[in-house]
Amino acid sequence: MAPRRIPLSSPDIAPEDLEAVAAVLRTTSLSLGPALPVFEQAIAGYVGTRRAVAVSSGTAGLHCIVRALGLGPGDEVVTTPFSFVASSNAVLFEGATPVFVDIDPRTWDLPPAAVEAAITPRTKALLPVHVFGRPCAIEAIGDLARRRGLAVIEDSCEALGSTAGGRHAGTFGTAGVFAFYPNKQMTTGEGGMIVTDDDALADHCASLRNQGRAAGDGWLDHTRLGYNYRLPDILCALGTSQLSRIEQFVKMRAGVAAAYERRLSKIRGVVLPAAAEKRHRISWFVYVIRLEDRYDREARARVLGRLREAGVECRNYFAPIHLQPFYRERFGFREGAFPVTEAVAARTIALPFHNRLSDADIDAVGAALENALAAER
Repeated sequence: MAPRRIPLSSPDIAPEDLEAVAAVLRTTSLSLGPALPVFEQAIAGYVGTRRAVAVSSGTAGLHCIVRALGLGPGDEVVTTPFSFVASSNAVLFEGATPVFVDIDPRTWDLPPAAVEAAITPRTKALLPVHVFGRPCAIEAIGDLARRRGLAVIEDSCEALGSTAGGRHAGTFGTAGVFAFYPNKQMTTGEGGMIVTDDDALADHCASLRNQGRAAGDGWLDHTRLGYNYRLPDILCALGTSQLSRIEQFVKMRAGVAAAYERRLSKIRGVVLPAAAEKRHRISWFVYVIRLEDRYDREARARVLGRLREAGVECRNYFAPIHLQPFYRERFGFREGAFPVTEAVAARTIALPFHNRLSDADIDAVGAALENALAAER
């Protein structure tokens, strides 16, 4: 008999979410309707920004900000190679250049001193990422940006509910972005949200998401080049409903992370995620462990295979951006360019993680991991 499958992720959908979607379907306003501003205002109110602009994905949100800031050929944006590829792709969409900085080996975060060292006269923005929901050194990076007169594009796509010093991730920079893919803390299926206190930037992004139509334009008037980055009312309604339970979700996910820490802390060969810094709160997106340095990429692949054979869904997280084929071809990156990122990425394993993962599931994952690693000794 096949082992019981433990999924990598699972959205938390409640009856009220279904009713919120059904309520929109009973109307004639399925896009650009009343559910859109309700969702935007709810997100802005939750994180504490003046404005929020709903878009079709976190990637779309990052792209809108890059374009609205006027970044383009010849401009550089300092960012991390240890992230989902969209964070750097959004820079490339407009012809600007991502400049990578190697990560801290403990936090997997951008070290502010290394970020400052990477700034050149061509640098126009910093793009830090709150990887896996763990707040990055955003306070120090924000201070650095202010001193150097740079914009901050805050990739908070994995960090809704994370805070630093009581302030929400996504609110420290010029603008931030959240994403609502099904494995995120809350979901709209697909979707994203730009947050900012800059009214002009918000208006520009709202125009870009709707084919360049600006406030006051007629239905077929388009002030600027834009895109179809709209978020339908169905998904906005789902988002508003989900957001009403976000603090519950954050608490539940923290409980799952704590249970993992208790179960995995004594397993030889495993490095657990770094704890939150003082005054920071992690809103856990995924639970990613790292194998110790004695295990290489091939050993990690064998461990992943054994976990899957035991019914435990798992995945390597992330592959370094600079070693993606397109980045190698365009920029000439080779292995060894960012050794810490490469060493971490070769050993990471994302374990099953969602709001309602049971203690029995966590124990089963722990047992399967112990067995998988024992086979390597």
